[in-house]
Amino acid sequence: MPELPEVETVRRGLQPVMEGAKILTAEARRADLRFPFQPDFVARLQGQVVTGLGRRAKYLMADLASGDVLLMHLGMSGSFRVIKPDDDTAPGEFHYPRAKDSTHDHVLFRMSSGADIVFNDPRRFGYMKVIARNALDEEPLLRGLGPEPLGNEFDAAMLAHACAGKATSLKAALLDQRVVAGLGNIYVCEALHRSHLSPRRIAATLATKGRKGVGGGEPTDHAQRLVGAIHTVLNDAIKAGGSSLRDHRQTSGELGYFQHSFKVYDREGEKCTTPGCGGAIKRFTQNGRSTFWCPKCQK
Repeated sequence: MPELPEVETVRRGLQPVMEGAKILTAEARRADLRFPFQPDFVARLQGQVVTGLGRRAKYLMADLASGDVLLMHLGMSGSFRVIKPDDDTAPGEFHYPRAKDSTHDHVLFRMSSGADIVFNDPRRFGYMKVIARNALDEEPLLRGLGPEPLGNEFDAAMLAHACAGKATSLKAALLDQRVVAGLGNIYVCEALHRSHLSPRRIAATLATKGRKGVGGGEPTDHAQRLVGAIHTVLNDAIKAGGSSLRDHRQTSGELGYFQHSFKVYDREGEKCTTPGCGGAIKRFTQNGRSTFWCPKCQK
């Protein structure tokens, strides 16, 4: 499933042709994706100006002049492509031709910017929903999401507070969207390696323990290192256009290429890149997901 850097890359690709443009026509070519489309889905979109295009965790959010918000999720295999009649831009170095099977083109927006925006989703795990902005706080899909890992409020103190007293593993805590929103398996593995923390470490060790009569919960050095690593790995991945594993493509059709910078993910058996480590990358299954790590330098 696309993680935060991939969704942010898609947002940046759509922004120039969506933001400030009117949706001249909207077309839903089937009755549902992962969930059924609302009966008034098309009617609430057509003729509306997109006043802003944002992201919350792994969701794209298009603000409409009507006061509605179009919530979009890529699911497992969803992707957007932008079609312009006069666009003859040469593909970039990591370009990969898109499949031409229009069977999976499920949603189309014709914009006043001159672009057609097509949502293609072979597995149909993506979804779209129109929500009134004043109802977003009560929206079940968004309610309970933790802080944005690249937001100003996300720091070591906030992460330590969220993990204080948690007996679960550190990796499981980071994948909990209530603790921090938008992180997935790939970037959690990478951030833990860069901060030299074991995915098996107890999450509560990010916060100091309180003594009798004395409060705890202050961030430890582990928390400081981990937050710094999360910021670095996410920003590096966004600059690289995300990671292209299986289905991810940018809106231009180009591959993201952060996978060429993976330190541990999908590198089982390779030497650890930490200077002076000399260990080897191992893989094990944790909470049903593959975890990649270096047992020698991640403690």
